[in-house]
Amino acid sequence: MPFGLFSGKRKREKLRTTPVPAEWLAILERNVPIFRRLPAEDRTELLGHIQIFLAEKYFEGCGGLELTDEIRVTIAAQACLLLLHRDSDYYPGLTSILVYPTGYTAHDERYIGGGVWEEGPEDRLGHTSRELRALVLAWDAARHGALDPSDGANVVFHEFAHQLDFENRSADGTPALETRAEYLSWARVMSAEFDALRRRDPYGSVAVLDDYGAQNPTEFFAVATEAFFERPRALKELHPELYAALQKFFRQDPVTFSSESQ
Repeated sequence: MPFGLFSGKRKREKLRTTPVPAEWLAILERNVPIFRRLPAEDRTELLGHIQIFLAEKYFEGCGGLELTDEIRVTIAAQACLLLLHRDSDYYPGLTSILVYPTGYTAHDERYIGGGVWEEGPEDRLGHTSRELRALVLAWDAARHGALDPSDGANVVFHEFAHQLDFENRSADGTPALETRAEYLSWARVMSAEFDALRRRDPYGSVAVLDDYGAQNPTEFFAVATEAFFERPRALKELHPELYAALQKFFRQDPVTFSSESQ
């Protein structure tokens, strides 16, 4: 193993085993109720991931926001929940997290179909892309998503799911998997579920997946990740194959720690 890799691994192990400041634990207890519902071993693992994440990622306050440990720890806890039980390089394509106090407006081009692109302002709660090496969040939305872990909406899960998507070097709704068989199984399930969402009558049956996921496979994976962690019981009941695919990838079963109503 090259010395640089060994040194980095040793540094991460030291961070992982460093005692967490008491004020960080208080923030998690106050802002991230899902933390209390995790098994003890998962809480320990998550705390280690948070230590590494906060040491390696650069946070910047935007729009007049003054960064605090409350902001950093609350966001890091949600981002790192997606990493439990998996070998991870901690979102290697991501360098910076930019945090606005509330929703912000960005000037952007967006595809509206039929070969037509529309240019203009767009209101956002979060954003990331492969080219940016950064992720943007609105703090009020990030905090609300943590405080209500079963409303089906979580901007941190959504944007960090995009980062997982990018780890296979493309933005296609498929994260890095281990085998060809896994890629084939993933494509079969996700394609069928994505097509079903695009066909769904928004005024028809009960839905657990946000219609925003019908835009493209990239957004579908992000929306499905939100539902998997926020409304796992409903997702498992209504979309069992999708739930099973996400359960295999994330190596978690959120039904066991969800606060979602029965």
